[in-house]
Amino acid sequence: MLIPYDVLLQLPKETLANLVREYLFGQVEDGSFASLDEQEMSLAIAQCQQALKQGKLLLEYSEDDESFAIRPADQIAKRQD
Repeated sequence: MLIPYDVLLQLPKETLANLVREYLFGQVEDGSFASLDEQEMSLAIAQCQQALKQGKLLLEYSEDDESFAIRPADQIAKRQD
């Protein structure tokens, strides 16, 4: 189930920031980023939040394992085809 952006705005800022950080750490682990220092992390968080606002990234809730994950919109679209 996809969580609309306007619902994301209702989350406490720290909750949204933690979801974004979790997504970014996953990107570091899979090699999308070489590393993240504090300045790079702040910039990446801002870019990720902008991508969520633009619909390039989406927050998905998995009913199977009752978890949330940020995923690229094109990745979700491919799975639904």
